[in-house]
Amino acid sequence: MKRLLIALACGCVAMGAQAQGFPSKAMTIVVPNPPGGMNQIHAQPLSAVVERLAKVPAPIVNRPGGTAAVGTAFVANQTADGHTLLVTTANLHLVIEKDKLYGIKSPYSLAQIQPVALMSADPLIMVVHPSVPAKSVKEFIALAKKANGSSTFSSSGPYGITHVPMEMFLDAADLKMRHVPTTGGGPAITQLLGGHVDATGGGPAAVYPHVSSGKMRAIASWGVKRHPALADVPTFKEQGIDVEAYLWVGVFTTAGLPDATLTQLRDVVRKAAADPAFKDALQKVKIVPDYRDTADFKAFFEADYKRMARAIQKIGKL
Repeated sequence: MKRLLIALACGCVAMGAQAQGFPSKAMTIVVPNPPGGMNQIHAQPLSAVVERLAKVPAPIVNRPGGTAAVGTAFVANQTADGHTLLVTTANLHLVIEKDKLYGIKSPYSLAQIQPVALMSADPLIMVVHPSVPAKSVKEFIALAKKANGSSTFSSSGPYGITHVPMEMFLDAADLKMRHVPTTGGGPAITQLLGGHVDATGGGPAAVYPHVSSGKMRAIASWGVKRHPALADVPTFKEQGIDVEAYLWVGVFTTAGLPDATLTQLRDVVRKAAADPAFKDALQKVKIVPDYRDTADFKAFFEADYKRMARAIQKIGKL
């Protein structure tokens, strides 16, 4: 009995030491997209700050493919020890809903992914080419209806983060436009800059330089309030169109972590998000830091998921 008690005591000490020692190895940050874009913009300063605060390497690994499904599936199937992080957007659940629509088995389930924290949640911004004379949503709708379905909009791809919000708008406005899908947010904006489409949606960081230079015009925000970098751009809700959508970025990890490890991981991410170097990196490109811990992030995620899922069901099969 004495030996058993000693063994149990040693085991408890070892477990405590293991928990107290988190992180005990490199923390890999997976970006499920090619280099560049919103996820990379967040992952780059996050990596640098985590390395400085946690004193372990925090390399970024890009695993693109399948509208972020490849990288997400990779994280979903890792050991649940908190050392593999996923920095991603709403594509996390858009893939699930798209696959459900087509009766396809997704490469991961949401039950395999643990939300850790929201890092930012900027509203998408609707922009038009300068040749389009509309300066408000009302004027744009009138022009598009007069065009009788020949007006065009580009997106990051079918059922993607800039496609679904545009479809929300079209549904709410009882409007028809021709969809020009591309391979990402950057190419969608390039289509607009080249005058190949009339409109698109994009994050403030992506559209701000072009709006400032006059190469595109912003006419509405999908947020419930205006974005500070584009404070003169009214929301859709202000203009009588009840839609809402965000280009948010969050940190996730493999589900199944022990509570003690999750608490320590949350602490690492919270400190990194509060670090001036991280905040400054986002603010320099007009992204508003919006840290929310696990519970608040889960509530935000679920509300966003419901909105997007309803929109995808309305879109139907393309």
